[in-house]
Parts: sequence; C-alpha cells; structure tokens
Amino acid sequence: MDLDANATTRPADEVIDAMMPWLRENFHNPSSSYRGGKIARQAVDEARGQVAELLGVSAEEIVFTGSGTESVNTALCSWDRICGAGDFLTTRVEHSAVLRTGEAMNRTLSLCGVDASGALDWGAYADLLDRAAFVAVMAANNETGVLMDWRRAAVLAHEKGLPFFTDAIQAVGKMPVNVADTACDAMALSAHKFHGPKGVGALYLRRGTRFEPLLHGGGQESGRRSGTENVAGIVGMGVAAALARQRIADGSLAEIAAMRDDFESRVLAGVGGVSRNGDASSRLANTSHLSFDGCEAAGLLILLDEMGVACSAGSACMAGKQQPSHVQKAMGFSDERAKSSLRFSFSHRNTPDEARQAADSVIRAVEKLRSVQRGAIGPVVVYSP
Repeated sequence: MDLDANATTRPADEVIDAMMPWLRENFHNPSSSYRGGKIARQAVDEARGQVAELLGVSAEEIVFTGSGTESVNTALCSWDRICGAGDFLTTRVEHSAVLRTGEAMNRTLSLCGVDASGALDWGAYADLLDRAAFVAVMAANNETGVLMDWRRAAVLAHEKGLPFFTDAIQAVGKMPVNVADTACDAMALSAHKFHGPKGVGALYLRRGTRFEPLLHGGGQESGRRSGTENVAGIVGMGVAAALARQRIADGSLAEIAAMRDDFESRVLAGVGGVSRNGDASSRLANTSHLSFDGCEAAGLLILLDEMGVACSAGSACMAGKQQPSHVQKAMGFSDERAKSSLRFSFSHRNTPDEARQAADSVIRAVEKLRSVQRGAIGPVVVYSP
C-alpha cells in the first residue's frame, strides 16, 4: 500500500499514454523550423495552456523547468541578483529547496517562526518584512500538510513593495490553487506530485514581474529558461494538470480526506500514545502526520515496510543518524517526539479498504515495537548513535 503520495505519485495511465509518442516517432526539437519541430512546439504550447488553466493564469506566465527545485532556484536566485539591499525572508518550515537556496545567497537569511499548529507567526512576519528585499512562504508543508496562508502573506509583502514567491509543490493538484486573484509574483510546482512524470516542473511568473533567467543558452521558454524542452515530460505534465483539475472539480478531494480521516480515527482508537501533528482543519486533504510515544520512526518504517505499507519518517535520516525534523522543531516538538513521527499521504489511487488495512498495520507495528523496546521480545533492531 503506497501511502507516500507527498514524496511522489504514480503517473496516471493517461499521462504515460500521452507521453509515449513523443519518446518514439515525434521526437523532434520544438525549436526546429521544419514540420516535426512545429508539431512538437504545438504540443508544448498545449501543455502550457493546461498547466495555466489549473492555476487560473495566462499561458504566457508559465515557464517549464526540469523540476520543482529548479523552479524554486530560478525565481529566488533571480531576485537575489536584481533586488536591492535587504534580507531574504522565508519561514522556518520551508522545504530544503528554499532554505538551502537562501543559505547560498550573499544576503541575510531571515526566518519567520510558526506556532505549535504550524501556522505562521504573523507578528514576527510583519516585523521581519521591514528589513526584507523579497519573500517566500510555502503554500502547504510537505511534512505535516499544514496549509500556510500564503495569500495573506503575499498581500502584506506587496504592501511593502516586496516580490513574493510561494513553493506550491505540495499544494498544486491536491487542492484548488487559483493564482490570478492573489498578490503572488512567482510560484513553483512539480508534475510528479500530481500524477505526472518526474523530471519536469513549472514556474509561474506573473506578467511584468522583474526576472533574470538562471540558465543561459539558446533562449528557450521565451528567454526565461534555456535548454531544449523535455517535450514528452511537458506533455505528461499538461495531461496530469488537466486530470487534476477534473478531480478537484468532481469532488475527489473529499473522498481522499474521508479515507485519511478514517485511517486516523482507527489508529487513534486502536493504540494509545498517538498525537496528531499540525492544524487538523487547515491541512492538505491527503496528509496525516502522527507521533507515536515510545517508538522511533525508523523502527516503525522497517516494520511497516515488511507489512507492505510505504510511508515516510517525520524526521530525516542522514548517514545512519536520525535527526529531528527542522519542521517539527520549529513547531516546538521535543527531539523524542520529532523522532517518533510518521507521515502518511494518500492519493485518489488509494481505496477505503487500503486505508483500513494500513491502520491495522500501523497498530500492530506500534504494539510490536513498543514490546521490543520494553525488552519483552527479541533485540532492538534500530540503532541511534
């Protein structure tokens, strides 16, 4: 059972079918002037329109990239070069694509905190805006699923005359994201988070936004991102965007939320010492983030993998040493709680029966690991230096 949709999603069958011709017979360079190239250009343009429709923006405001991370770097590194003096203001719970990019800048990285629910500290944000040059606030947290009020953050940034960026990689395709009625200047998204292919992303750039390209060369994407376009990937992203738009319209998000809620209810009722993390009402419909007292996430992952359940730890494991998640630490969690957290993220491909089976597996895994760590049976198989 794949309950790790926030890490990646399986490409839809329609996406794969749409991509295949562009990997075989229609392989031409979309910048070429002959017939094959013109057909490829038409396919890229059609996909651009499909992505634009998902965001409620104009097609010319969409720039195709090689990934969500590239989209993040493209926007933020551009503003780092062209904006005047001031800090790069972002939040303590951003994805590493934003935080590591900020650390590489030749300016101060200013981090705004969050409260225990994961919501932005608005008082601190207002104060930090006074010394900022540009701002980034994510749309939805990749670990907890908590929704950030990026629309309000964008308005406050614009009141100070500051460019505003949002990492919407976890949000797009999982909830309605209409950019046209916001003060957002740039937004990153990634195809593989909503049942498209890996290796292709997009950057929304509001018309008139000051910008310098990250990649220089042949001047593709209207001079905004050089490099021959990945036609097959872009076509796949376009189809995935159209399918996501349809799912949002037909109410499948409510079905995903119902599965998630049933899963959580069963786990919370079936075993004690479980905490739900983040704002329960303001979060992605597909995400459940739980902490399990007396259990290390690494051990639970091993047991759940053996039971056929794929999910993610709420903390990063680097070089064999489990480190508490920066997101959870920002929310005020102890190291122990942060290291006992798991993220379960659903998609429309999951079924209610899978959610029930997964809950039963989680309960068994928690009970088994607690028994092991109490010394009741066998050796402890998880090691922390």
